[in-house]
Amino acid sequence: MTDINYKLIRPRLEKEHKRLTEQLQHISADRSSEERREGSPFGKREEEATETADLENMVAQEQRILEELADIEAAIKKFDAGTFGICEKCGRSIELARLEAMPTAKLCMNDAQKNVR
Repeated sequence: MTDINYKLIRPRLEKEHKRLTEQLQHISADRSSEERREGSPFGKREEEATETADLENMVAQEQRILEELADIEAAIKKFDAGTFGICEKCGRSIELARLEAMPTAKLCMNDAQKNVR
């Protein structure tokens, strides 16, 4: 991790971590209120179906955020360990442009392309 531009990436990761954590808290609060309303004797079948779909969407969004948070936390740990920007497959440096576009990248472009095939 010798390139000074890497230092600009960590604050972005930390800011995104904070934003996602707040979003997760908001979704969890919304989900709790939705679960309390579920099974209401006032609802029609269509309303219940809509509520169920909304709840499923919240759960899916919550899962996506948890996955993003895990990737961000892993990248921050790499900063702390001094291994940020190192390809997990080949051990070479990950291109700075790739890291700027996707700070949680674990593979260099060459290995990422091999993984897709």
